[in-house]
Amino acid sequence: MWSLSDITNSIQNALNRAFNPTFATLTEMVIVGICVIGLFAVLGLILVIMERKVSAYMQVRLGPNRVGPKGMLQSLADTLKLLLKEGLTPDGADKFLFNLAPVIAMIAAMLLLAPIAFAKNFQIWDINIGVLFISAVSSISVISILMAGWASNNKYSLLGAMRSGAQIVSYELSAGLSVLSVVILVGSLKLSDIVQSQENGWWIFKGHIPMIISFVIFLVAVTAETNRAPFDLAEAESELTAGFHTEYSGMKFALFFLAEYVNVFIVCGVGATLFLGGWMPLHIGNWHGFNHVMDFIPSSIWFFGKTFFLIFVIMWFRWTFPRLRIDQLLNLEWKYLLPISMFNILLVTLMAIMGWHF
Repeated sequence: MWSLSDITNSIQNALNRAFNPTFATLTEMVIVGICVIGLFAVLGLILVIMERKVSAYMQVRLGPNRVGPKGMLQSLADTLKLLLKEGLTPDGADKFLFNLAPVIAMIAAMLLLAPIAFAKNFQIWDINIGVLFISAVSSISVISILMAGWASNNKYSLLGAMRSGAQIVSYELSAGLSVLSVVILVGSLKLSDIVQSQENGWWIFKGHIPMIISFVIFLVAVTAETNRAPFDLAEAESELTAGFHTEYSGMKFALFFLAEYVNVFIVCGVGATLFLGGWMPLHIGNWHGFNHVMDFIPSSIWFFGKTFFLIFVIMWFRWTFPRLRIDQLLNLEWKYLLPISMFNILLVTLMAIMGWHF
C-alpha cells in the first residue's frame, strides 16, 4: 500500500541536515502548525458548501448557485464577508473571557487532530493513549461554550451555554462507552494499533451485533456532542436566537462556526478509525486477490472517504429529524442510550474473553 512516510522522512532529514536537532524539531512543529491551520481553512470551506448542497438535495432545491461554478465558491464569499465585518463586544460583557472563548474552541479542535492517522504512517503524534487523549481534550470545548455564554452578558447566550453543558456532559458517557468497546477488543489505546487490528476486517463487521450497536450509539452521541440537529438545543434559533454565540460577530463568530465544522470532521474521523478501519482498506479474511486490489487505493482516500461518508450521515440527520425538546434529549441519553451502552459493554467484554469475534 502507498505510504506518505517517504515525504515526512525526506522533510525531517533535510531539516536535520540544515539545522541542529532542537531548531529542526521547532521548525517541524511550525510546519505542522501551518499545515493544521491550512487544513482547518480548507475543511471549513468544503464542509459549509457540502452542508448547503446536501440540505438543498434533501429539500429538492438548488442551494447556492450564483458564486462560482454551481455555487461552489459561495463559502469563500461568506468567509470574505466575515473577515470584513466589524467585531463588536456588548456592553457589560467580560471582554477578556468574551475574546478568549472562541480561541479556546479552536485550540481544542487543533489538539484533537494530533493523534488521528490521516493515512498510512502519516500522523502528527502517535501517542500510546490516543483514545484517552481524544476523550480528555474533547471535554475542553464545553469550557469555551460556557465561557462564551457567561461572558456575553446575555440571558439567551447563558441559557444556550447551560443547555450545551448539560448536553455534552451527558452524551460523553455514551460516546465514551462506545469507544471503550473497541479498546476492549483491541487491548490498546493507541490509534495506530486500533487501525492495524482491522487489517483482516473492520470492527463493525468483525465485532458482530454489539459493535454495530456501539457504532450507532457513537454516531448519535457525537451528533449531540457537536450540537448538531436534532440535538441543537444550545443554538435553537426559534428559542434562543443563536444560542451561546448570539453576541459574536466578525472573526470571533467565524472561529466558533469553523470549530463546529472541524469538530464534526474530527468525531467522524475518530468513528472511521475505530469502527471502519481508518486508513485501512476493506480486507476480507483470506480473499487475497480482492485484498490486493483494495491495496491499490491510496490510504488517504480510504480515510477521507469513510470520514466524509459519516459527515454526510450526520448532515442527513439534520435535514431529516425535528429538533428534540431539552427533556426529550436528556431522556434519550439517561433512560435509553446509557443503559444500552452499559449492557453492550458487558457483551463486548464477554465476547473479548471468549474470543467470539472474527
